[in-house]
Amino acid sequence: MTRAPSPALVFGVAVTGIAIFSSMDAVMKGLVLQLGAFDTLFWRTLAGIVLTGAIYLPARKGWPTRSVMRVHLIRGGVSSVMAVTFFWGLARVPMAQAIALAFIAPLLALFGAALVLKERIPPRAIAASLVAFAGVGVIMLGQATAAPDPDRFRGTVAVLISAICYAYNIVLMRQQALVAGPSEVAFFQSVIVGGLFAIVAPFIAHVPDAHHAPAILLAAALATVSLLILAWAYARGEANYLAPTEYTGFIWASIWGWVVFREPVATYTLAGAALIITGCLIAARRRAVENVEAAF
Repeated sequence: MTRAPSPALVFGVAVTGIAIFSSMDAVMKGLVLQLGAFDTLFWRTLAGIVLTGAIYLPARKGWPTRSVMRVHLIRGGVSSVMAVTFFWGLARVPMAQAIALAFIAPLLALFGAALVLKERIPPRAIAASLVAFAGVGVIMLGQATAAPDPDRFRGTVAVLISAICYAYNIVLMRQQALVAGPSEVAFFQSVIVGGLFAIVAPFIAHVPDAHHAPAILLAAALATVSLLILAWAYARGEANYLAPTEYTGFIWASIWGWVVFREPVATYTLAGAALIITGCLIAARRRAVENVEAAF
């Protein structure tokens, strides 16, 4: 019999997936500033179909059943709205602020998992998310001291809409991972999102210059790898346990925002990050203790 991976390993893999996904955000922000949100997403998704298809199609054992395809379609539709609103907003606000705003998603996902997946919400999951969410509050307090900017406000609203979609997406990620393998999840995610974008592409899409191709391919590769890794983790851990790993994306957003876009990291941001990390550690440590106790 194959031994199930430890909760700590699953948690660590999910954190790695978020790190890769956050790195993709930095590449995407650069592209969005040059090409626009839709063109960037459309061409990245097309590249993603090629990459995920090369992994999934040669090894597939059959096509998904109707019920499984329904889950793929729902998540693909939600992901389309989530991606467009997030990257449109990301071009208008600093990376760290955008990720901080998106952190309402894991908190909402805890209750979404209970409603959709019938998962029990243990007290330590609520405590961990509330501690991390307090960190987001500290960051937003710092952002409130900045001068008002109408374009940044619109970007903030777009990111908040994306965060609501992402909360549902986290629940769907767990639901999808229970009925499909990582390569299938990544492939159909790309195909469905690409298909939805293709409906409007003839009216608003533009062919980018060739020099943008390496960045588009890099974004597609990072998105594919993160999808595979997160699908593996969510197939082995409950959504309410893994949701707090989303908070670690803030650390990478702060680093890439400063390194690539020269976006400063304020003291409020650092204080909030400390609370975010604390929340994640509470979630990981408490779950590990519960599993040790269950063995005796």
